[in-house]
Amino acid sequence: MLEHTVKSYEEELKLLDSKIAQMGGFAERQLAESFDALERRDPQLAARVIKSDARIDALEREIQEQVITIIARRQPIAVDLRQIMAVLNISGDLERIGDLAKNVAKRALVIAPEAHPKPIITGLNHMVELASYQLKDVLDAFATRNADRAVDVWHSDSKLDNLYNSIFRELLTYMMEDPRNIGLSTHLLFGAKNIERVGDHSTNIAETIYFLVKGENLSDDRPKADRTSSTLIKSENVENT
Repeated sequence: MLEHTVKSYEEELKLLDSKIAQMGGFAERQLAESFDALERRDPQLAARVIKSDARIDALEREIQEQVITIIARRQPIAVDLRQIMAVLNISGDLERIGDLAKNVAKRALVIAPEAHPKPIITGLNHMVELASYQLKDVLDAFATRNADRAVDVWHSDSKLDNLYNSIFRELLTYMMEDPRNIGLSTHLLFGAKNIERVGDHSTNIAETIYFLVKGENLSDDRPKADRTSSTLIKSENVENT
């Protein structure tokens, strides 16, 4: 009877991991397709991405319910408790990544009729590629319980921030050159920020994995290279002089 109980418990934990993998796969697809909709100016694809976000939300709810049940029935301690709480935290970050991809799709839907500046789309493509690599790597790090790989993802977030800084400056210039560009540029800017935030959530997951494996928090300050707030303040000061 004891062996059956232990085996059943292990299966429950494996099921949590499986749902995280499924949720991560959906999030990766959402991110890729949201940018495809933007790049191809495809409102039908954008609408499908928006609608399909419900799959990720449903999985998060399933994970939450299963975690509550496991805690109530098993009263986990030590590494088992860390695993369960890690799954709960990661599912929250993946749900937010799905929301961010959905937000990009919403922008794509609104500006589909307008021509997009090619340099900006190229920059956004690079951002999506990097964000996708981060997400894939951090999900692999969770699946293999690889703290070193998680730390690599954690450190790589500054690259995505730097790309966002570059696009932010380009769009700011684009708007200042011609006020007619403000509407389109604003939507693209929000799209870029959503992609940058995907990297932040992948970084959150990396920190969770490190704690899961090591039993302690990362001691270094989180890498962050987003300087757009100060850039915007400087621009406003110049405008007001």
